[in-house]
Amino acid sequence: MRRAPVSLALLGAALAMLAGCDGGPPRATRTQAAPVGPFPAPDRPVSPIISSRWSTEEARDRLHEAAEVMEKAGIAPGMSVADIGAGEGYYTVRLARRVGPHGRVLAEDIVPDVRDALARRVSRDQLDNVSVRLGDPNDPKLPDDSFDRILLVHMYHEIAQPYEFLWRMRPSLREGGQVIVVDANRATQNHGTPPALLKCEFAAVGYRLVRMTAMPSAGGYLAVFERAGDRPEPGAIRPCRLPGHNNPSARKLDESSRPTTQ
Repeated sequence: MRRAPVSLALLGAALAMLAGCDGGPPRATRTQAAPVGPFPAPDRPVSPIISSRWSTEEARDRLHEAAEVMEKAGIAPGMSVADIGAGEGYYTVRLARRVGPHGRVLAEDIVPDVRDALARRVSRDQLDNVSVRLGDPNDPKLPDDSFDRILLVHMYHEIAQPYEFLWRMRPSLREGGQVIVVDANRATQNHGTPPALLKCEFAAVGYRLVRMTAMPSAGGYLAVFERAGDRPEPGAIRPCRLPGHNNPSARKLDESSRPTTQ
């Protein structure tokens, strides 16, 4: 037998790195972000959008991934939910069943081909309570005062301009609405987001952390955020500083954020 060019250890590490990203074809590559208009750039690396399929929907269901996320997120019949970075629709179709005929789901993706494929799946499955929309990398383009829950599953580390993205997303929450983030507890360049960094970046744009729980079935943790106070002016937003970064104008991370098991 010919020796494989990559060792099993390296292959395993690579697969583990991809384990937080949803299915679908490669979509884009970006590793750095620059300021856009008045919004600051993140003071940390941005993960490339690779979206290699790492597991089938059946395998994810065997781990009860979507069911556990929806339960911890408090998603109930009749709710209005946005699935951001919906990809091939793993969460979209399960959310549609969960909210029922009196609820609605808006599935958003930034890649036209991915959006179109998901729209065909929604039509084929006759999911009448689902609409599909094309967003921008820095703006999910959600209608104001519309959603009880917004899901960002395995994709936050791929947002190149998180402060602008979160700022533009904030008005779309209804009173008492929540943002649900599922991600891995590792560096952003390795397809995850450290919990303290996530909390800091959300706080910089006017959100507060409600709770953070461990989510092994989804490859990391689940964090719940709500709006808090006023939305800051874009020019007043201070980026969060990673340990070792020398940026005196940045916000220092609050290292008290730790996922808890429930």
